[in-house]
Amino acid sequence: MVFAAVFAGGIGSRMGNSDTPKQYLELGTKPVIIHTVEKFFINDRIDEILVLCPKAWVAHTKDLVEKHLPSGKKVTVIAGGATRNGTLEAAIDYIEKNYETDEQTVIVTHDAVRPFLTHRIICENVDAAIEYGACDTVIPATDTIVESADGKMISSIPERSKMFQGQTPQSFRLKELERVLASLTDDEKAILTDACKIFSIKNKPVYMVSGEVYNIKITYPYDLKVAKTLLKGKDSDD
Repeated sequence: MVFAAVFAGGIGSRMGNSDTPKQYLELGTKPVIIHTVEKFFINDRIDEILVLCPKAWVAHTKDLVEKHLPSGKKVTVIAGGATRNGTLEAAIDYIEKNYETDEQTVIVTHDAVRPFLTHRIICENVDAAIEYGACDTVIPATDTIVESADGKMISSIPERSKMFQGQTPQSFRLKELERVLASLTDDEKAILTDACKIFSIKNKPVYMVSGEVYNIKITYPYDLKVAKTLLKGKDSDD
């Protein structure tokens, strides 16, 4: 089976004065989170979808799913964890308790606030996870990346041709992900918030899937303006 885990745990602290978490803000005629879930809902490679959100927003999220995806039997809304790792562990725990899993079971993890992922990206993530065990969605870095050890002075300037910007999805064979998570110390769990980085520090291969420049993460008010423009462009293309 292939599971999608949509992480909707953000509280939107960088979205200005809005009291509404960014994933619930309106984008066109529906909330950002619904745009994202829909991409997985209509993709034939995805068997089940988990939406993990703050506990206080579970009922509201369920209402949104019922309103916009009335036949959404393969969508389950549950509470996420206090951290990204905690949310990932909550998704794994739910899957293991409610489904039969094996070495070919795949979990595709994705940010709820990246509503412009494509079906190509989803399918290539599933294929790469099955073949390699883990994959990350990336795009080549277009700006020069500067490293600073103290936040004041430049330590190094890596070669741009070797630099990539990470997006999501990040996808894994579920059993392999569980084994890697089980190998982490408590200190490592506390500082590692990126699942692919967990693989890399354990010297596990992580395959790169090509993302898209427009697979943006809606974090700031400006991002929402860009997203609205992108949505209008897609509507006009139709």
